[in-house]
Amino acid sequence: MQYRPLGKTGLMVSEIGLGGEWLERHTQEECAKVIHYAEEKGINILDCWMSNPTVRTNIGKAIYGRREKWIIQGHIGSTWQNGQYVRSRNIDQAKAAFEDLLDRFETDYIDLGMIHYVDAADDWNEIVNGPFLKYVYDLKAQGRIKHIGLSTHNPEIAKLAVESGIIEMLLFSVNPAFDMLPVNGDAEVYFGDDFSTAVNGISPERIELYKLCEQKGVGITVMKGYAGGRLFDEKRSPFGVKLSPVQCLHYCLTRPAVSSVMVGFNTTQHVDEAVSYETASAEARDYASALAHAPMHAYTGQCTYCGHCKPCPKDIDIAMVNKLYDLALMQDSIPDSILDHYRVMKSTAADCIGCKACESRCPFGVKIADRMKQAADLFGA
Repeated sequence: MQYRPLGKTGLMVSEIGLGGEWLERHTQEECAKVIHYAEEKGINILDCWMSNPTVRTNIGKAIYGRREKWIIQGHIGSTWQNGQYVRSRNIDQAKAAFEDLLDRFETDYIDLGMIHYVDAADDWNEIVNGPFLKYVYDLKAQGRIKHIGLSTHNPEIAKLAVESGIIEMLLFSVNPAFDMLPVNGDAEVYFGDDFSTAVNGISPERIELYKLCEQKGVGITVMKGYAGGRLFDEKRSPFGVKLSPVQCLHYCLTRPAVSSVMVGFNTTQHVDEAVSYETASAEARDYASALAHAPMHAYTGQCTYCGHCKPCPKDIDIAMVNKLYDLALMQDSIPDSILDHYRVMKSTAADCIGCKACESRCPFGVKIADRMKQAADLFGA
């Protein structure tokens, strides 16, 4: 296992990390088996955003007596209310949830105190200008968190956070499907003759973020590196070709400032698949050749979340609805995190009036009105 510095935190983290979400589906014994096996393979960083008391207890039992071997990403603002996960900026709720995390992990500190899931500018402004940030600062002053981090899927929010000087590291969603043009870019560049030279095919706002993090010494840990497994299946991949776990990991680990990829492990076999990256050949790691030979029609009929469908008369963030819908379809049941991302949107798929103005602007022929109806049915609103 190779280790990388996490920005300027002074921490050395394994290139492959353990994302805890899948552990919610397992018994204490199964959870411990995966965690102990990951530790044996040299993994030393674990992310726990989940507020579910059961999975927190199971993780705590698994790391008992070996706490010093793990760098913990623990989230502040992820709460458990009335039997379900709720993201909250209420200080009393956030405090109770953080104390619960310490108790169940049987520890007196969390290495990386993550300001949990900030994707909107008004949320960021509320955090910075209100009591939430003061609470986070107090935790650091008390030594109960060692470093301040933030989790977001939004590159603009990530940029604000990095430039603010508040955070020391970032948990950010990175994979080729989210990064590659025409995502958040100009679709004509993808279909043009000079696509291969266009900022290496990466969305300009994202490459700007990665470079900014590198310049500021803000380390990145990666979530959604596999795009929920979508990239493993050519039928579901927006590129029309499949990538291997090793290729996805290499893509993430070759982005500036990236220190570790937090992989969700359902079994010890999944751990082996990820850790095989460390001994993989250059040929096995080569994602670029696979994408270079992807069929040009791979995007036809599939949303690439490029945003060209805007504006919507009902102010629906169509790209985000489609992204959450696609992620939800990849699971046997809809994860709480995806449901929460959907529920906090100001306008949802249920607000669609079926005008289809967006469809006339879509470069890929996506039947957006139909997808909005399907998303509303799936999410129940």
